[in-house]
Amino acid sequence: MTREFMPFSLPEIGEEEINEVVDSLRSGWITTGPKTKRFEQEFAEYLGNEVEALAVNSATAGLHLALEAVGIGPGDEVIVPTYTFTSTAEVVRYLGADPVFVDSDPVTLNIDPKAIEAAITDKTKAVMPVHFAGLSCDMTAIISLAKKHNLKVIEDAAHAFPSRFKGELVGTFDTDATVFSFYANKTMTTAEGGMIVSRNKDIIERCKVMRLHGISRDAFDRYSSKTPAWYYEVIEPGFKYNMPDISAAIGIHQLQKIDGFHQKRVAMAKVYDEELKNLPIILPARSEKIEEHAWHLYPIRLTDQAPLVRDEFIIKMSEHHIGCSVHFIPLHRHPVWRDGYGLMPEMFPVADAAYLSIASIPLYTKMTEDDQKHVIDVMHKLLG
Repeated sequence: MTREFMPFSLPEIGEEEINEVVDSLRSGWITTGPKTKRFEQEFAEYLGNEVEALAVNSATAGLHLALEAVGIGPGDEVIVPTYTFTSTAEVVRYLGADPVFVDSDPVTLNIDPKAIEAAITDKTKAVMPVHFAGLSCDMTAIISLAKKHNLKVIEDAAHAFPSRFKGELVGTFDTDATVFSFYANKTMTTAEGGMIVSRNKDIIERCKVMRLHGISRDAFDRYSSKTPAWYYEVIEPGFKYNMPDISAAIGIHQLQKIDGFHQKRVAMAKVYDEELKNLPIILPARSEKIEEHAWHLYPIRLTDQAPLVRDEFIIKMSEHHIGCSVHFIPLHRHPVWRDGYGLMPEMFPVADAAYLSIASIPLYTKMTEDDQKHVIDVMHKLLG
């Protein structure tokens, strides 16, 4: 019997999410409203530590809003890893500032704190660490550097819910803002969407205004008022970044399931660790406690002893009905950043070498034990 193709990732959506979406549709309130407010409140309560949360229509939007809120503008520099998705850098350009690209730590593939310090100039105003694959960056070192050089820290936590660093949840550190992603392949989803969290009320208030056209009052507040409340003022040329209630309806129930989702991801990562440890690959880096990793991705790196190079491996896995992906094509290899900033692979030896050998194998909560066994068996067949 021919096995169905196993994608790299699939969301796990239950009847609870479906019923909540239907309830929103029937309520007549489908844009940003009561369910978005509920999702924001419950997300902030999950993180604790007195953070506030603001839902947006993508993590990219959230990063843009957060950088704008801390005052990034033309002539400024923001340090970003080259080993990330393009949104990390593009939001810097939205504001007329320049991203400064730095290399990765060779073990974790997270941004290298030493590279951050070496890249700081008198134009540097912020740093944007990206918690790759769900493993937290070295936030002790990064926060220390930021305080020393008076830099803002905006965390790109698109992969990192619910990751921890030294026991503390990502999103609760002494940084300016953290932005999570709820894209379809993330550890929880709202189909499209993201969340900005911060302990700084001024940052959240600024993001809230700029999230919806720079209007001084939420549309929900105006339209749900029991007395005439049609008047508003546009106080800034803002953006259109709000999350609708239909998306938040999904997020409400995904959030309630996140601990169970995480436990399954951790268990699957442990199985991969044990069953793949003798193959000619480098297993994903982890924190001291495997449970502190969100396990959004399980990226393996093929060593020189592997009988296949990365591209061949992905093709062969596909022939066995297994989807893989590559995280990431580093930014210095993309024309817009390569040509715009004169970037070359030799400037980023760690990230470039990782790119040439890395592949993310399937890890998602809808995978069965048989699915995972199939991945493991095929990898032994191809690499053993």
